[in-house]
Amino acid sequence: MKFKYVAMNARNQKKEGAIEAETQSQAISILREKGLIVQEISEAGGSDAPTSIWQMDLGGDVHNKKIKKKTLLMLFNQLGMMMKAGINLSMSMQIMIDSEKDVSMQKILKEINENLYNGFTLSQAMKNFAGFPGVYISIIEAGEANGRLDSAFQQCALICKKDIALSGKLKSALTYPIFLIVLVVALVIILCGFVLPTFKDTYGSMGAELPGLTLALMSFSDVLIGYWWLLIIITAVIIFAVTTLKKNNEEFQMMMAKVSLKIPLIGPIIRQTSLARFCRLMSTLTDAGIPIHRAMALARDAVPNIYVKEQVQAVLDDVQIGVTINEAMSKHPVFDAILVSMVRVGEESGMLGDSLFKMAELFEEQSDESTQKLTDAMTPIMTVVIGGVVGTVVVAMILPMFGIYSVIDTNT
Repeated sequence: MKFKYVAMNARNQKKEGAIEAETQSQAISILREKGLIVQEISEAGGSDAPTSIWQMDLGGDVHNKKIKKKTLLMLFNQLGMMMKAGINLSMSMQIMIDSEKDVSMQKILKEINENLYNGFTLSQAMKNFAGFPGVYISIIEAGEANGRLDSAFQQCALICKKDIALSGKLKSALTYPIFLIVLVVALVIILCGFVLPTFKDTYGSMGAELPGLTLALMSFSDVLIGYWWLLIIITAVIIFAVTTLKKNNEEFQMMMAKVSLKIPLIGPIIRQTSLARFCRLMSTLTDAGIPIHRAMALARDAVPNIYVKEQVQAVLDDVQIGVTINEAMSKHPVFDAILVSMVRVGEESGMLGDSLFKMAELFEEQSDESTQKLTDAMTPIMTVVIGGVVGTVVVAMILPMFGIYSVIDTNT
């Protein structure tokens, strides 16, 4: 009998083909002996096509597909609860598959479950999918080793929940200032593009002498009306150039990361959320029994700011040659003195995980306070800016009226 298969090799490369075997189980065994992890297998003469367009996976190769953080949170939460209730892993996975409505995620879970039946561990099966970050796989691997997979799922869920919360704080902190800046730009365009031109014709017909402020705004209005298309092109080119450099140029990425940490009000939030994520992951990973070097490497990869990530790498390089973590951190100003002190206490007492957990809580509280400060500060600042813009335009429109009155008095 001939079977079609889709499998992954040791290098995580996808392989497709056909194999002769008496049964499907024998075919899977033969492929395993060749070092292949079976993802899909069916009889060559059979039809396993989707029965309707709604069952088709239009999202491409699921092995490279990103999985949303909220989806991961739900997955880890439910698996943790079911296993704590005494339901075995295979049955828990089947329940998740039956309840999953997203086609791509359902396919991922099915392939993982098939690999479990073929003798692979959950962590090994998850490694075939880019959507599962290494930090979660390592925690699950440690849970498999110590027989506490339910606790591993709960730890993964906690990390995921905190990660979502930190990302939300950072987004809200950046969204509000951006919204206000866009509002000011829109206000300037409306005033200079639509309001000022009507006054320009009125003043010109009366022969009034226009003051310098009014002339300057009128000139800006002429440029805005006559060359709006050029301004749009220039803006688009700048955005494209910055986006391309940020994606492809490491020096530009590093410069932007450093600059972002120095932005008033916003910089502290970025630094605090980065350190909170680092400390939270280090605490969870070390408590799970993962070696310190591996834990630090995984925590490093989860830090969003690449400058902070570079500092963590520098600390890791020192630790690998025998330097203590607190001593290595003290060389870099991005790590607070209190963090260095708490890490030293943790290393000396053998309770590094507890110390890092407390620092994670502290940095999260600080990020909350910094976000509130940003919101409180931006409201009066942008009120003054908006008032200044509107006031400048109003003054520029009123000043020529005094010239008109003098012309009228002279004529009478």
